[in-house]
Amino acid sequence: MGHAHGDAAFRPLDVAILTVSDTRTLEDDRSGGYLAQVVVAAGHRLAARAIVPDDVYRLRAVISAWIADPAVQVVVTTGGTGFTGRDSTPEAVTPLLDKVMEGFGELFRAISFQEIGTSTVESRAVGGIANGTLIFCLPGSSGACRTGWEQIIGPQLDARTQPCNLAAMFPRFLER
Repeated sequence: MGHAHGDAAFRPLDVAILTVSDTRTLEDDRSGGYLAQVVVAAGHRLAARAIVPDDVYRLRAVISAWIADPAVQVVVTTGGTGFTGRDSTPEAVTPLLDKVMEGFGELFRAISFQEIGTSTVESRAVGGIANGTLIFCLPGSSGACRTGWEQIIGPQLDARTQPCNLAAMFPRFLER
């Protein structure tokens, strides 16, 4: 499905990419590399990029720092969303969220079902907002990152996407 663009101007956002892996390095991190590339290609700014092991507290430390940093508007993570004993991204991130974006995980799995069938039940992709920072947690495969970016995150971070998008809402995220 295509994404309709309205008359609004594109607004570049500051996006941080976090790879969750016990084994990856910046040199062989295909999923994080893909996300960093498409963020910049879309016209956004790469605010930060890091790799942390599958450890709840180290994940929370990095993400919490980014949530507190006004120079980071969006965090996209890749990895740690499965069911193995070390997969802990949802457990690390969800308690940090002010609001959970239930529709993100639901839509990600619905789209993924068309690509990988019932294997999509193994994804615990989550999204939400914390301190005005959007957070999206994707599985670690480059295919899952491509699906998440192209079908959901990229269009929602584009202020031209109609009928509505998350990019246009940034001024209102911290309303009280």
